Amino acid sequence: MSRIHDEHRQLWRHTRNHLETRLAHTGKRSSLTGERPKGLPMFFAVEAALGLTARLTGLYQRGLRNARTVALTPVDFTFPHLPPAFDGYTILHLSDLHVGTVPGLLDALPAVLSRVAADLAVITGDFQTFGEPSAPETAHMLAPVMAALRPADGILAVLGNHDRADLVEALDPLGVRVLVNEAVTLTRRGEHLHMVGTDDVFAFHSPAAEAALASRHDGFRIALVHTVDLVDPAEQQGYALYLSGHTHGGQVCLPGGRPVFTALDYHRHLAKGAWRHGRLQGYTSTGTGSSAPPLRFNSRPEVALITLRRGATLRTP
Repeated sequence: MSRIHDEHRQLWRHTRNHLETRLAHTGKRSSLTGERPKGLPMFFAVEAALGLTARLTGLYQRGLRNARTVALTPVDFTFPHLPPAFDGYTILHLSDLHVGTVPGLLDALPAVLSRVAADLAVITGDFQTFGEPSAPETAHMLAPVMAALRPADGILAVLGNHDRADLVEALDPLGVRVLVNEAVTLTRRGEHLHMVGTDDVFAFHSPAAEAALASRHDGFRIALVHTVDLVDPAEQQGYALYLSGHTHGGQVCLPGGRPVFTALDYHRHLAKGAWRHGRLQGYTSTGTGSSAPPLRFNSRPEVALITLRRGATLRTP
């Protein structure tokens, strides 16, 4: 790594550690609009009530089975300015693995992933849950899952609001390159695709995240951000695609898949699936894992297989 890269990482780590310490001591997260409570008391009360109700009604095992049944979701996005060399390029999108929360999930995932061929894999944060398991243990538990991924252009990831800073180095031996307010350029036949990844801005926001988006202002760009919080600057700066997670698609939804809780401060209408925001196209994963209680109703966990297409006009998937 270059000296400039090392200095960038050191500065980021100093800021991230400060924000993590403040969150732990004060219960306040750093968001785009300033300090906010770590979580909504009503949300935690409903979460506890949901788990109890599911047990009392006999629905707990059904919800747990739902959380272990990961769907493969094919999604096509069409762009008029996609470099021809990347027409048909495939991106396997995972998010919100929440290692250790859903019993049996990590055992089932390798078989699902090994059957999917993709050019690139991306993971949009929340490997952990409130910083647990530890970074070394999280990496150890994830090793078989990451080994099942064999994309030609590797595995890129960003951190989520549940992840801790030391996870970056722990994932590196698994072949996972975590982008912390950084960009990487993929090249095919002399043409380029720029991937820009930011640190989480839901709980650990710093101006460096917006600066990372602004650092690339040319070419075909894809943003990797844990939440949809940065869609406005990404759209204004001409990004083509925005990939995120965080919401779990609601995890427990009303019939028809309507989320009750999205855990978003704003842009709640972008809480799941494919969307358009001005000129920007995007995808919000329903999550590959689940948080506590490890149950899902009317919201399946997923791995999205995104295919980039070159076309004369934009179309919404």
